[in-house]
Amino acid sequence: MWLFGALYAWLMSRALRWANWRRLAHADQLNVFLGSVVCVLMLWTLRAEVQPGFAWHLSGMVTLTLMWGWSLAVIAGSLALLASALFGLVDWWGLVPSALVFVVLPAALTQVVLGLTRAYLPKHYFIYVFVNAFFTGGVVAILVMLGATGLLLAADAFSLQKLQDSYLLFLPLMFFPEAVLNGWLVSIMVGFKPHWVGSFRDEEYLHGK
Repeated sequence: MWLFGALYAWLMSRALRWANWRRLAHADQLNVFLGSVVCVLMLWTLRAEVQPGFAWHLSGMVTLTLMWGWSLAVIAGSLALLASALFGLVDWWGLVPSALVFVVLPAALTQVVLGLTRAYLPKHYFIYVFVNAFFTGGVVAILVMLGATGLLLAADAFSLQKLQDSYLLFLPLMFFPEAVLNGWLVSIMVGFKPHWVGSFRDEEYLHGK
C-alpha cells in the first residue's frame, strides 16, 4: 500500500503539473469538465454484480482522456473515485489501488494509442472514432479488468480458480459495451460539440491536413 500510495502521489503530481489549466480558465470549458466528472460518477454507480463480491460497471475513461488529455482525465477520474468513496461505493482502503487500475491505467493506455494512431495511421474521422474511441474502449476495458485481477491475486483475496470461474469467465463480454459507449459518446461530441474533445482537430481529421 505504501508503494501504491507513493506511485499514485507521484503520478498525481505530474498530472497537476502538466494539466492544461488555461483551458479550464474558460467558464464553458470548466462547466464541461465538472459535468464530465459528474457523468462519470453517475456511470460508475450503475453496477452489475457478476457474482457475489464481483461487480462491474462501464468506465468512460477513454472518452474522458480523449476530451481532456491524460493529466485532466486522471484528475477528473480521481475526483469521481473520491466521490464514490464518500458515497460508500468504494472502500477507503482500496482507494489508491483502484485509482491506479481504474483511472491512471486506462488514461495512460488511451493516450498511448492516440499517439500511435496519430503517428502511423491516416488522420481521418472514422479512424479517430473507431480506433481511438471504439476499439480502444473495448481493449482498455479488458486490460483494466486483467489489472484488477492481478491486484486481487496479489492481495490473496481470491484464488485464481475462483476468479476464473466467477469473474474472468465474463471478460470477453466486457469489450463490446465499453467500446460502444465510448464510440457513441465521442462520435456525438465530435459531430455536435467538437470543441469539447481536445484531441480532435477539424483541420486534421476532416480536411486531411
